[in-house]
Amino acid sequence: MEKIPVFFDCDTGTDDAAAILIAGKMPEIEIVGLGAVAGNVGIEHTYPNTCRVAKLAGIDAPVYKGAEEPMFRPLVKAEYIHANDGLGGKADTISDIPVPEPPKTRAWDAIYNEAVKHNGELVVVAVGPMTDLGIALAKYKELPKLIKKVYIMGGSASFGNITPAAEFNIYVDPEAAKMLFESGIPIYMCGLDVTEKAYLTPEEMDEIGNIGTRATEFIADVCRSSLEFYLTRGYKGKFMHDSCPMLAVVHPEIFSGKMAGIAVETKGKITLGRTVSDYYTDRKFDFENAFVVTDVDREKFVELTLEYLKK
Repeated sequence: MEKIPVFFDCDTGTDDAAAILIAGKMPEIEIVGLGAVAGNVGIEHTYPNTCRVAKLAGIDAPVYKGAEEPMFRPLVKAEYIHANDGLGGKADTISDIPVPEPPKTRAWDAIYNEAVKHNGELVVVAVGPMTDLGIALAKYKELPKLIKKVYIMGGSASFGNITPAAEFNIYVDPEAAKMLFESGIPIYMCGLDVTEKAYLTPEEMDEIGNIGTRATEFIADVCRSSLEFYLTRGYKGKFMHDSCPMLAVVHPEIFSGKMAGIAVETKGKITLGRTVSDYYTDRKFDFENAFVVTDVDREKFVELTLEYLKK
């Protein structure tokens, strides 16, 4: 079986870590590189977090430093969910895993290099702010023709989380997201519409922890660290946002949605970062630039998560 080459760009917080561990157990894909961008926390945390979790996952691919801040704005972080270390206060439990000196190549250049190397077959999974992709698109005008598809965790066809209008990843760097959506690259968008349906209950987290490997015990502890944040707001479990696009690369059958037009608001005062979509509207844009996912078979989502983590 020919593996799908995947470049994984992330801002490793709690749900990014779960996605990395799943990716490391997916025989259908080959992680050819990882980029660590600032987002959930600063790059001083996302880089070592990504390196260590990738090693824990058995991924033998280089981790590249991405952007320290958005293209045109100050960095907004989400430490209130992911804790100061990005891993729910559990980063010290894997601090024995060595962190290499970062390659001289930065993440945006690595994306381009891998796209050229794989001759149009590279898939990018981006689950943090889109800054690295934005820089790559600005620097390499031919890049859109070299990437097969970008799977993102970002945006929403209907609502926000960091503000009433905007989802966090898009809000942090709306200009980079706008560049991506206007690039012509095929986009598979896993926004809040679907990721808030892809959750793990406390009992399912315990089941992961009971698998008994260091990796699964670690990710169960990390996920539990932010569980109260969700439960006290009336949700049934922790949203596993970033696992959605990773699983969708191989298992699109468990997700549903349709093509739609997406525009990114970069000027509004109360709508900054909103992914304005015609998914539900009678009046349509004159373009369709993303497959917008709005639903998931949660039972199958949990089953696949457990299946991969048990490998």
